[in-house]
Amino acid sequence: MAKFIAFYLPQYHPTKENDEWWGPGFTDWRSTVLAKPLFKGHVQPKVPADLGYYDLRVPETRKQQAEFAKEYGIDAFCYWHYWFGNGKRLLNLPFDEVVKSGEPDFPFCLGWANHSWYKKAWGGKGKDQLLIEQQYLGEEDDALHFNTMLPAFKDHRYLRHNGKLVFIIYQPLANPHIKEFIQNWRQYAKENGLNDFFFIGKDKYSTDKTKILGYGFDAVYNDNIFGILHREPKWKKGIRFLLNKIMHHPMVFNYGEAIKYMLTDEEKKEDVIPSIAPNWDHSPRSGAQNAMFIHSEPKYFQKLVENVEEVVTNKSNDLVIVKSWNEWGEGNYLEPDLQYGRGVLEALKKGRSRWSK
Repeated sequence: MAKFIAFYLPQYHPTKENDEWWGPGFTDWRSTVLAKPLFKGHVQPKVPADLGYYDLRVPETRKQQAEFAKEYGIDAFCYWHYWFGNGKRLLNLPFDEVVKSGEPDFPFCLGWANHSWYKKAWGGKGKDQLLIEQQYLGEEDDALHFNTMLPAFKDHRYLRHNGKLVFIIYQPLANPHIKEFIQNWRQYAKENGLNDFFFIGKDKYSTDKTKILGYGFDAVYNDNIFGILHREPKWKKGIRFLLNKIMHHPMVFNYGEAIKYMLTDEEKKEDVIPSIAPNWDHSPRSGAQNAMFIHSEPKYFQKLVENVEEVVTNKSNDLVIVKSWNEWGEGNYLEPDLQYGRGVLEALKKGRSRWSK
């Protein structure tokens, strides 16, 4: 039976840096609350239901999230982890509290979101402003990074695949020393009695799989949620592009149609992990400068869950990435909202139950 790992955004709490960059008390909820519909039938803002506009400093919130995840078919959270080099981390408080407190008692792993942060100038108005740069500082920093996270790696809740610690890297080719990084961390794991890592790199549309695996990764995961865009004829893509750039109209796709192209034959291979999403709408952050889904009804997500279970049912590598547990600013979340209640979670549970009998 497949293991469903949901990406978890640890953003929803104030930080000194975000106060400085965006104003006091900023979290991603601000973008979510202020979102506006861009056209007739566009559902914004997205409003959370059962969990409300939560603060991840609150342990009861983290516990409720884990209870929902366990009840409805998520096997582990993959917490996005921000390490910029030389010990600099951001948004680490929720995960650090999970490790320190031992609660919630729910499996987890880490995904290194290794990219610089910018204040984006959406719509071509001005230049993006660098907020903090992602650095790759070599072996000494690799060791500092590993040792900083060692309490998490030693935690009994840390997710393993075939006895190896699951660790995801968002931009596997961005680090010029990635081969050495992987070799170093494998060695550090052995020295600390942790056996080994199972390294997974993101490979958008399966374009860099051979190169990524060649650097020592065990698998890649495909982020193919907009596979539908690449199936359209050039003339249609051209019209979408012009409408977006000239008329400032987002590229809109029907979710029920889009799910047909999220999974490919690539995901049937042992070294490729499929990823699925219940929705996508980046407009709270980027306005009209994005692609989005409409009519993202739970019944379509249930079908997608059933399809991905079928893809991995005969594989020994039965991991599935779910994007995401709580990315409200991107419209991809499993948590209950006022539009569908727990409908998306119910769809996940129903889709999985077909294969658990």
